[in-house]
Amino acid sequence: MSVIVAKFGGSSLSDAEQFLKVRNILLSDTNRKFVVPSAPGKRFDNDVKVTDLLYECHARARRGQPFEAPFLQVAERFQEIAAQLSLDVQLSEHLARIKERIPQERNPDYAASRGEYLNGLLLADLLGWDFVDPENCVRFRQDGSLDSERTQIDCAHELMRHPYAVMPGFYGSSPDGSIRTFSRGGSDVTGAIAARAADADLYENWTDVSGFMTADPHIIKNPRRIEQITYRELRELSYMGATVLHEDAIFPVRKAGIPINIRNTNEPGHPGTLILPHAQGEPPAGITGIAGHKGFAIIVIEKAMMNAELGFGRRVLQAVEECGVSFEHLPTGIDTMCVVLSQEALYGVRERLVQRIIELTEPDSIEIHDELALVATVGRGMVSQRGIASRLFEALYAAGVNVRMIDQGSSELNIIVGVSNRDFERAVRAIYAAFIEPLD
Repeated sequence: MSVIVAKFGGSSLSDAEQFLKVRNILLSDTNRKFVVPSAPGKRFDNDVKVTDLLYECHARARRGQPFEAPFLQVAERFQEIAAQLSLDVQLSEHLARIKERIPQERNPDYAASRGEYLNGLLLADLLGWDFVDPENCVRFRQDGSLDSERTQIDCAHELMRHPYAVMPGFYGSSPDGSIRTFSRGGSDVTGAIAARAADADLYENWTDVSGFMTADPHIIKNPRRIEQITYRELRELSYMGATVLHEDAIFPVRKAGIPINIRNTNEPGHPGTLILPHAQGEPPAGITGIAGHKGFAIIVIEKAMMNAELGFGRRVLQAVEECGVSFEHLPTGIDTMCVVLSQEALYGVRERLVQRIIELTEPDSIEIHDELALVATVGRGMVSQRGIASRLFEALYAAGVNVRMIDQGSSELNIIVGVSNRDFERAVRAIYAAFIEPLD
């Protein structure tokens, strides 16, 4: 029999009505044996996520301020869901214990994790499934990094004991027993961990969209859906700003070769997007998708005969590392080296970084250009199709977009262009129209 692990995001579990949708989805297929819930998300535009309220509780407690008001909002959210679903969970006991412990914790992870914990208890009661606390099997090292191998062993052992189980997302524990969380959106990672541990045939990630779109719907109205995508393509699009799936969630299932299916809780009959180790055929448009974001800076370093100077690039990156900054891209020429960085990361270290590069490399000139946006055109079909680059640059030229940087990886999986922040949306629209479909 197949095994499916399903993860449901905060919008999928925001209220009692959404809980019932999730129950119907899970019980419609007996292969869905394990489910990973997030904390309740927003019910409407001006609503507040439960996790944000819990962070606020901890922040107030650490300042010595009362946190009853935000905690009451948290309690009422869960009590309302439990009452409307006629659940038997003794929420008052759990809430009292959580309220007592929040002021005792030095970091906010325990407080932040309780949204997933309580949602897991409610969902387990609704389904009649076992409850598995990830505190006992998702392992972090003391430095906050995930101990993936120990987590795999402990989660596999734990899940084997349950025919059907609910395991909350987002958190685990450190060697000292304290609660640790992933970064925001980390329930995706827990879902992937559970899928690998259960040796699942499929990892379903249920959210409020019907899969990945070929472009940002805030820029392109009703963009075409991506039917199939490879892990490598997903990694590129996620890194460049496509945010349906937490980018760290790819690795546990990729390592095990488990497909991911992005599905819509509010449209369960829609096939969504299937993420595979190796997709069949090429994308219909020649490219898979377009993604990007604003807020980069580019350092342009020029020096005659740079290519003959041993260790030049290493010294540039040494300066970047010494200033505590990570670089994004390194487009280079014979006598020119460019370092693309987050503009925000340069705050407070800009002058020191420039001075250190000068000290280490003695360049002929060095400049920093701000307000740069990066746009990535991604697709496995780019390798075998001639003319992709020419179509891309012709489209940008016709749209009046000035290209300030070009970077194409050796894998030929993507082409990244740097444009002015003000040209970002125009560039995305031009590429979409050239490759996928004309815009109205």
